[in-house]
Amino acid sequence: MLLVPRLGSGIPLVARTHEMRRLRAAFARADRGEAGAVLLSGDAGVGKTRLLTALGEHVQACGALVLTGRCIDVREGGLPYLPFAEALAPLGSAADPAVAAAVRARPALGRLLPQGQGVEEPRAAEHPPMTSNDRETMVRPRPEQDLGQLQLFDAVLGVLTEIAESRPVVILLEDLHWADASTRNLLSFLLSRLRAQRLLVVGSYREEDVHRRHPLRGLLAELVRLATVERVDLQPFGAVDARKFVEALADEPLPTDVVADIVTRSQGNPFFAEELLATKTECNDLPAGLAEVLLSRLERLSPDARRVVRVLSVATEPVMHAALAAVCGLGELELDEALREAVQHHVLVVLLTDGSYIFRHALLQEAVYGDLLPGERSRMHAAYAARIKARPQGRGHDAKLAYHSMQSSDLVTALPALLRAMDEAEKLGAPGSALQHVEQALSIWDAVAPADRPEGYDELRLLYEASYFAGTSGEPERAVAFARSATQALTPEIPNDRAAKVWRRLADALLALEGTLDEAVAAIDRAWDLVKDTEPSSARAWVLASRAGFLRILEEPEAALDSALAAVADAQAVGAAGAEASALVTLGTLADSAGNADEARERLRQAERTARDAGALNTENRATYFLALSYDDQGRLADALEHATRGVARAEEAGLSWSAYGLELRARQLMLRYLIGDWPDESAGRAGRGVSSAVAARILAIWSLFVVARGRFDEAAKLVAGLRQHWTADMQIPLSAGGAGIELAYWRGEHAEAVRRAEDLIGWLERIEPALLAGIRIAALGVSAAAAQAADARIHGDRAAVGAAVAAGERMLAHGRMCSVVGQPRSGTLGPEGRAWLARLEAAASCLSGRGDAQLWSAAAEAFGYGAVYEQAICRWHEAEALLAADADASSSLEAAHAVAVRLGAVPLRDAVRDLAHRARVELAGVEPAAPARTVTDPLTDRERDVLERVALGRTNRQVGEELYISEKTVSVHLSRVMAKLGASRRAEAVAIAYDRGLLTAPTAEHA
Repeated sequence: MLLVPRLGSGIPLVARTHEMRRLRAAFARADRGEAGAVLLSGDAGVGKTRLLTALGEHVQACGALVLTGRCIDVREGGLPYLPFAEALAPLGSAADPAVAAAVRARPALGRLLPQGQGVEEPRAAEHPPMTSNDRETMVRPRPEQDLGQLQLFDAVLGVLTEIAESRPVVILLEDLHWADASTRNLLSFLLSRLRAQRLLVVGSYREEDVHRRHPLRGLLAELVRLATVERVDLQPFGAVDARKFVEALADEPLPTDVVADIVTRSQGNPFFAEELLATKTECNDLPAGLAEVLLSRLERLSPDARRVVRVLSVATEPVMHAALAAVCGLGELELDEALREAVQHHVLVVLLTDGSYIFRHALLQEAVYGDLLPGERSRMHAAYAARIKARPQGRGHDAKLAYHSMQSSDLVTALPALLRAMDEAEKLGAPGSALQHVEQALSIWDAVAPADRPEGYDELRLLYEASYFAGTSGEPERAVAFARSATQALTPEIPNDRAAKVWRRLADALLALEGTLDEAVAAIDRAWDLVKDTEPSSARAWVLASRAGFLRILEEPEAALDSALAAVADAQAVGAAGAEASALVTLGTLADSAGNADEARERLRQAERTARDAGALNTENRATYFLALSYDDQGRLADALEHATRGVARAEEAGLSWSAYGLELRARQLMLRYLIGDWPDESAGRAGRGVSSAVAARILAIWSLFVVARGRFDEAAKLVAGLRQHWTADMQIPLSAGGAGIELAYWRGEHAEAVRRAEDLIGWLERIEPALLAGIRIAALGVSAAAAQAADARIHGDRAAVGAAVAAGERMLAHGRMCSVVGQPRSGTLGPEGRAWLARLEAAASCLSGRGDAQLWSAAAEAFGYGAVYEQAICRWHEAEALLAADADASSSLEAAHAVAVRLGAVPLRDAVRDLAHRARVELAGVEPAAPARTVTDPLTDRERDVLERVALGRTNRQVGEELYISEKTVSVHLSRVMAKLGASRRAEAVAIAYDRGLLTAPTAEHA
């Protein structure tokens, strides 16, 4: 009798009590209306699927709806949203009327559900075929009939939320390490919006596969910061648990030495243990490598069964019986017997949902696939490709056909399939997947004979497409690389208008990078040289429009105006509405620079409408960005935020979230929310999946301001340090992250470090781009740190340190004043934000010599009254310090600062305000005076203890009075009472007695 282990869910769940308890607790919370997510990590074979199976059985018994989806490894290129499509597929054919109604109410789900399952497929766009000029004008249009990515995401969230109103829903997503970019985006969207739904999302992934550059790595780091997401690490068994597991596997009792050997060799990995036991040996002759262990198990199968297993290893998804019959070449009876044998020996598993076959574990499939000979591997891929060609596969058909054709070296079939897959990914709003497909097409282009290449394509077009997709998926560096290659592929035979289009693509791509302006200008000049002497055309209009934008950046407003007006004339003459909209944007920004805000906004609104009607979505995003910026410059933050938020939503809908202006809109929106006091949750600080490190750093740099202001100092320190390497990528990164670093050191009480960071940043800015208006803000932060450092030195009587701190502050003061005079505001005059930071700079400078000027701090607070509530609260706090130092009433300033700090969750500011109020004996609304817990009888009053604590730190009576905002004489009176109560004749003796009796604790860093 063969010893066949009872593998899979048939055996008891061993040694996973802690992990299962956490998963069940997460479900219990979800059942109560506290939506959550669990990320289950572990090495391959450690038992993630088994644990999820057990969880699914538990929650299903509790009445939950369980939806399961799996990612697959298609090696190069991906199938967008595959695990979600698989998980949601049962909803399309659900018998429950409520579920069916929820699905029907969301037509966008038709992009995920199979045809005919509950929703109608979106109709084809009712437009004529696009010409090349249309393609240029539309700049990746999404017809209104074609639902955007955001609508799809909202539909998924909406249907799950609606179903969860009647019963809890649990989504199990397996093998996320194979997830494509679109799946990662949808997962990020879903998890960031978990609130009060009865919904639990559990995703598993292989920890060892998520290497440093793996696209999932960044997403995981961001997801675990969400309050609704927890991570469960599934570790290998210990020796005791591994023994229990092996014993549970076997149908018969095993010899002790066999169990011990399996436990040792498996190293606690359940799958290793299963495979070692399934080989029906004592493992002595087995090599250490897992692949060899797996393959040794296949030797027990008959030749036909091994053939079927090998055929199945080439597939990238579960395979139906008919497909196996067509590919493997066995007769029906032989195939049935081979499959039965493979299933009985737990090599294959039958999926109950559709009767398809898969390997019991992905590692087994990988081992079998790796063992195939090159010839048989190629033949099997070719057989799968032939079947796919003969039988339409629905969504992902071309991606699968391209993969199998590539692996079988059928490049003639692969090339057009890749290009169709590219178009499909683009329509699904998945530019990252589209980029993968076009890159593969480029890799085989030269290997395909010209006669066999798809009509309408050449290498130049592929390079152009690759540059576009790289730019829209958040990889600006690669967009530039492809665009440069495209210019190198130009030949004299290329028409001038097409060559101009390529050079303009390079110029636009370069504009997204820091330090490439000269090359970008040279590129747009080349484009202009090619079309300047030609008749009006779409290409000429676009070049004129782009050139106008560059001339504006180069501060040549008259030339920019002429070029923009010429672009409008050409565009209207030839019907190039997209180019007209682009030129209108530049006309709007020129009007803004001239101080004509009303004209600017009218131009920009006209540009928005024209671009929207033309389907020129990139241009529409650009217009919206500058419209938001126009309001931002004038301190109308609410209006600016409204436009930025609208632009972000529009970019998401069009799949352009991480295009050049999609990124700018998102960054502006986040910064406005910081200023206006609308602080978001953790999801706002995450960049899209697959974007370049520089693009991610742009968002993280702004997010670091929130992290510091909320008092998460350890997290902020790591964030600021990690962003330092990206300073050269974009000027906004050092301005945001560098400023956050200064504030971090300041709030930590590391004032000397804050001064050092401020001077370092100012020096860096002066070398790269001197006299930036943003330098006023950096200088103001630095001067505040220098003033605090000087105050610390005065307390300790260190005159040299006082002088050094004051000198540093004066240097930064001079820099800030210089920036306010030499810097060039976008609207021509210093706006409300610049004036507010200049006022704060002057107020901070008043603190360098000692007590600050309350009137200057009050003026600074009023200057921030245009809407920057957090900065205004900080000024109110400093105003209160100055008022108290002058023996004036500071209660209103303290209350104002405290109310904002509490509302925003700005913990460092809140604590600083409360500490100041405590020292000044000011009661804040809603704050109970903290009564220190004491285990001994304490004869001292709170004020006497405050005085004695500072005396213990070596303060003089004058210094104690300055800190507590009381006179030196009052300090002396309090000390006399303390010495009398403690029976001391000297100050030092009183301190010693207080320590001995436990009336004082060791000094804290806050008071040191």
